[in-house]
Formats: sequence, C-alpha cells, structure tokens
Amino acid sequence: MFYVISYDIPDDKRRLKIADLLEGYAARVQKSVFEAHLEAAQYADLRKRLNRLIKAEEDNVRFYRLCGECRAAVEAIGKVGVTREPELLIV
Repeated sequence: MFYVISYDIPDDKRRLKIADLLEGYAARVQKSVFEAHLEAAQYADLRKRLNRLIKAEEDNVRFYRLCGECRAAVEAIGKVGVTREPELLIV
C-alpha cells in the first residue's frame, strides 16, 4: 500500500528521532512529509515504533493511504518528483 505520512512535532529532539525513523521506511518529499510503499508488516512495525517515540498530547503523525487509482493521480511541482513504486528485484 502507498502511504503519505506527515507529522507536526514541537520538540526538536523528538522530531529528529521521528524523522530519522521515517527515513528508514519512506522517502522524504518535504520537511515533514514522507511517501512510502509499505507492506502490512512494515506498516505495523513503523506504527509500533512511532508509538514509543511520540507524545500523544503534543505530537501529530498522520498516515494517508492512497489506492492505486488515487496514487496514479498524484502530481508534483518543483524539484522533488513523485515517489515511484520500488522495482521488483530478484536475487
């Protein structure tokens, strides 16, 4: 599934930890916005790890799921293009 993940974290130290975590799963497309193709297990793992880092009363992390049709309609203007689905790699 394709996700757009955004966050608003007021604490600098916590924001850096969350950004570092997200960069392990997703492509950063704006300072606080990431795009990722995640399998169900990856998504569950990311959510679990984020839940340990965030302060629910202060922080806001949002996941937007985009279906294939919606994903195909995504447009970008500027220096960062649209995140592409990973190519199949056979080892």
